[in-house]
Amino acid sequence: MDKIVVLDGYAENPGDLSWAGFERFGEVTVYDRTPAQDVVSRIGDAAYVLTNKTVLDEAVLTQCPTVRYVGVLATGFNVVDVKAAAGRGITVTNIPGYGTDTVAQYTMALLLELCHHIGAHADSVRDGDWGRCPDFCYWKFPQMELSGKVMGIIGYGRIGKRTAKLAEAFGMKILVHSGHPVPKEALTENIRQASLAELLSSCDVISLHCPLTEKTRGIINRESIAQMKDGVMILNSSRGPLICEEDLKEALISGKVAGAAADVLSVEPPSDNHPLLDAPNMLITPHIAWASREARERLMQTAVENLAAFVAGDPVNVVS
Repeated sequence: MDKIVVLDGYAENPGDLSWAGFERFGEVTVYDRTPAQDVVSRIGDAAYVLTNKTVLDEAVLTQCPTVRYVGVLATGFNVVDVKAAAGRGITVTNIPGYGTDTVAQYTMALLLELCHHIGAHADSVRDGDWGRCPDFCYWKFPQMELSGKVMGIIGYGRIGKRTAKLAEAFGMKILVHSGHPVPKEALTENIRQASLAELLSSCDVISLHCPLTEKTRGIINRESIAQMKDGVMILNSSRGPLICEEDLKEALISGKVAGAAADVLSVEPPSDNHPLLDAPNMLITPHIAWASREARERLMQTAVENLAAFVAGDPVNVVS
């Protein structure tokens, strides 16, 4: 019987889902996490390997000659040396599209928190501030209405499109910038394509939804921030290295950027001296935009389907 090894299954399934769908393809061993020094020994003579963030570089693949298939439990597949995999005849697949709705929803949650600081006000009430207030209401942060504001979306794939529709429902106008042509049917009266320069200079909110490439790495930096409107808000639920974090901190301190929210950072988990941890008006959450149960269920189902297609000789979602 073929062996299947899941190297780091905890993030996908901390106990509320099941790996049983893989059992018809072989003997399944699941590790919550795998240190780098244990990757080769844990793979052993497995034919199928599933990984989320555990790195499978050329050195690892070379030492694991029985591996025929690697299933990445995510959309991004940079943790696998796909060129080395292809050279060894290993098929690598990923999971596209599973988190479209949940990541777009989470992006709007980040924006709404910047607009209203709901968590801080709830904590304030719990601390007794409302009970001591001489008036029937108070606010510790300015409140902001989204209707009539302009959102810029950099990257107009599945998640960018869904975020644009949600923003449109809030009464916002949306400018989109993409590295690919945007079909007319993906635009509306309130959603139109723009150059990066126009987007940077015109938007009240800028949300990042582009992949991390050499062209997009550090796309939010001192120079691009200088082109933005004073008081802009910046959201990142895509990839941490899209932002030059020291430059963003500088802009938050100066007030050029009124607020920012990120679910991703350049290094995860961050060190204690990460520049954004003590930046003013900065919200950081621990890379959970993808993690609704519904999205993880879709991810699990697609991962099973990917392996089934490979076993049947007709692989899908291949990236190698």
